Amino acid sequence: MFSEVALFLIHIVLSLLGTILLLRAWVYALRIHPFNPYSQAMFKVTDWLIMPLRRVIKSGNHWDWTSLFAAWLSALVYLVLSAMVLTGSVSMLSNFPMFLLAAVFTVLRWTLSLIFWVVLLQALLSWIQPQSPSMPLLRSITAPLLDPIRRVLPDLGGLDLSPLVLLLLTQVLNMVITRTAFSLVPI
Repeated sequence: MFSEVALFLIHIVLSLLGTILLLRAWVYALRIHPFNPYSQAMFKVTDWLIMPLRRVIKSGNHWDWTSLFAAWLSALVYLVLSAMVLTGSVSMLSNFPMFLLAAVFTVLRWTLSLIFWVVLLQALLSWIQPQSPSMPLLRSITAPLLDPIRRVLPDLGGLDLSPLVLLLLTQVLNMVITRTAFSLVPI
């Protein structure tokens, strides 16, 4: 029972941290105004990790390398702690190079999950409360992903199926990446 609780807490805490770090990098790449309340909350939650790392890893013009590295680091800690709880030992750390690669796949999985939930939230809010104060931010975040799909899909007279297509694509890619990540780390 202890191991189940520990795995649950490791999963929740580190997945949320990694996802918030990825969202921080995404907001940085899209040049979303840093003083909106959502960005400020994100900064407050992640500055404890980002600020010390920023002394070593500088952000680029288009990419927040610090946040991306921190997300990868969160994924690495997530995998190592999960493996330690499942096996009850640290002997499996002899496969540490595989953990480094599996962390990349874990970050990709978190990225796809983030895309899924942001697009789903935007779609639901567009039906329930289209004038929500968070809609402009959600539109800004999802536009680079949905616009290419909208250009390919036929015009259905006001019916936008691009969120549905993107949700399906993210789920298929998430299945592939999850399978690949777990096949890399023998536990």
